[in-house]
Amino acid sequence: MKISNELYANVHSIETLGAFDGPGIRYVLFLQGCPFQCKYCHNRDTWSTKQNQLMTTSQILEDYQKYSHFYKKGGLTVSGGEPLLQLPFLIELFKAAKQNGIHTCLDTSAASFNSKKQDNFKELMVYTDLVLLDIKHIDNQKHINLTGAPNTQVLEFARYLDELGVKVAIRHVLVPTFTDDTNDLVKLRSFLDTLTNVVSIEILPYHTKGISKWKELGFEYTLLGIKEPDADSIEKAELILKKGYQFYK
Repeated sequence: MKISNELYANVHSIETLGAFDGPGIRYVLFLQGCPFQCKYCHNRDTWSTKQNQLMTTSQILEDYQKYSHFYKKGGLTVSGGEPLLQLPFLIELFKAAKQNGIHTCLDTSAASFNSKKQDNFKELMVYTDLVLLDIKHIDNQKHINLTGAPNTQVLEFARYLDELGVKVAIRHVLVPTFTDDTNDLVKLRSFLDTLTNVVSIEILPYHTKGISKWKELGFEYTLLGIKEPDADSIEKAELILKKGYQFYK
């Protein structure tokens, strides 16, 4: 958002020593707002686009520098929520980060990708070193059931990044009875085989740690009773999605 000719990010929270959102130790900026409504979301409080903490690019990079000695092999990751909702700010932030020699990583589910704004997304990718792309479900109808929205823009974004040659790490949350069906995993693998820019594939096992947050916010958590995936299920998904893939051969 723009206030007095300055761009501000609507920030949910900041993690200064993130170890799971890109290579190395990272400064992770979580932005407020998300169009998807994932049934298993562990950050339910990030959905709303109401104003939270507002920060400028200079404020964020100044805060980053306080911990920069930890980030020698890491950098800056912007997550959410859905960071692409705040595209103009994201472009400004990543541009400034690259000018300061900072490795940039975008953690997104592409919920707000709009092919009509390709010039804006293309500009962002000029300053983006890595995209963590979360593909919730390869089946469109099941994706709608799981997130409340179709997956068409997600797959379109994946193809677009491939065209641009942007490095992508694919993430897939493994939720028993929802995203662990063998046929669906095979279809997802078939889609990934059409891409040439994927540098890693990560299986993220579903966990129940976010349930308490839903309760605190007064929302009904509809996946009560769904257990976390066992080791065999995770191994099966790993084999289907990774075995023989271009960088796992």
